[in-house]
Amino acid sequence: MKKKRCIVIGVLCALVLASLSGCGAAKSTETITVTIWHVYGEQVDSPLNDMINEFNNTVGMQKGIAVKAMKVSDTNTIHEAVLKSEEGGPGTEELPDLFVAYPKTVMAMKDNSKLVDFSDYLSEQELAAFREDFIEEGKIDNRLLILPVAKSTELMFVNKTLFDRFSEQTGAKLSDLSTWDGLFRTARNYKRVTGKSFLAHDYFFNYFQLGMASKGESIFTDEGLNLEEEFDEFWKPMAEAAVEGAVWLGSGYASESLRTGDAVISIASSAGILYYSDTVTYEDNTTEEMNLIALPCPVYSSGEKLAMNRGAGICLMKSEPEREEAAMTFLKWLTTPEHNVKFVTKAGYMPVTNEAFNNYLPDAINSLDSPRYKSLYNAFIDMQKDYRFYTPPQYSFYLEKETWLEKNVRQILSEESTIYQEKISEESTKKDDKKANSLDASSTDAPEKGKDNKTSVDNSKLLDECVDEALEHLKEIN
Repeated sequence: MKKKRCIVIGVLCALVLASLSGCGAAKSTETITVTIWHVYGEQVDSPLNDMINEFNNTVGMQKGIAVKAMKVSDTNTIHEAVLKSEEGGPGTEELPDLFVAYPKTVMAMKDNSKLVDFSDYLSEQELAAFREDFIEEGKIDNRLLILPVAKSTELMFVNKTLFDRFSEQTGAKLSDLSTWDGLFRTARNYKRVTGKSFLAHDYFFNYFQLGMASKGESIFTDEGLNLEEEFDEFWKPMAEAAVEGAVWLGSGYASESLRTGDAVISIASSAGILYYSDTVTYEDNTTEEMNLIALPCPVYSSGEKLAMNRGAGICLMKSEPEREEAAMTFLKWLTTPEHNVKFVTKAGYMPVTNEAFNNYLPDAINSLDSPRYKSLYNAFIDMQKDYRFYTPPQYSFYLEKETWLEKNVRQILSEESTIYQEKISEESTKKDDKKANSLDASSTDAPEKGKDNKTSVDNSKLLDECVDEALEHLKEIN
């Protein structure tokens, strides 16, 4: 009887052990799904989704990790979605494990302690591999809450087809565009020769911000914007070109002005190269091929060479340790030089580590088929060597003031440009009427030359008045 009882107990123990063993096996093979919201491309055509698929089919498959893109949109949409999801309530989406964000998003969150501090997962050696200026942007309250995976900056895009045509007429050179003074001077000359705008800028706010920073000043005060004497130095050359009509002041993206031939040069995000057309479609519906090239952003005379540090990073929500580890496995894989360069060169961004920049990017450029992409990455390399990437300060009012200045600069300068053009037209009409009514043409030849000089002086005086009036208006409403 005892023997039979021992056999039964032994069988039961074996079954329990088998059951436990089975549970352990199931646990070790269970796949952890890591969700992400990002901005790189579109749901059906995304460079990051391509990298996610590669990870899932290699490292992810080996380690039981599957990354899934739940939303592919733009940064503003994801910004709003993150804040709405954090707020909670009916119809809100659950926050993903990973989401793309700028510092403004993290600072707007009610509780950013829900985010992982990446310093807890990355060794000092791993952190040192990143470009320091890219890492610094992601630090909020001394915690690394945003990890850089792809960065952008502002570049100068040139419709070389139109520029070369203008160059043949006037002798203008691409090197003239390397400084802001040279760019505005060329823009005003283009306007006089062709009657059209030359320059479109997506971010006037950054033009002023970088200009003042290059001279050791700041556009910010503790409560808002500094539009005093230091600001004036950068206002005058830009405003003169804008009032004369040499700067495109439309409300759309600068890439649109190049597509329609309304501008030759654009200052825009490097990531925007995805949205530039291969052709120009003019107002009369005729089209022309566009040879687009990218050059480093112009610099300020006698100032430090600065470039905007743009491009959002990735945040990680706190959860179970296994889930956080799975997300970090993907992020570490994505930011290794080989994978990072493969990703960014498809998306028009810069890599985030020094090794990727120095050792991997040059070879990747040589393998690119697109001439415009080659020029983009050659501009990146030049800027990485010669420029310092400027990280904007983290003020709670930053976004509000950026939006305010951008809107009002365009509106006020557009109004003053209209006034200026109307007065110039009126003076020209009066002058033509006087010529037509003159009975003695020979007697007026000499005086007319003097009048031409006087008209030039009067136009210059009128331009100064319009530029000053616009600045006073801007300061009044600040």
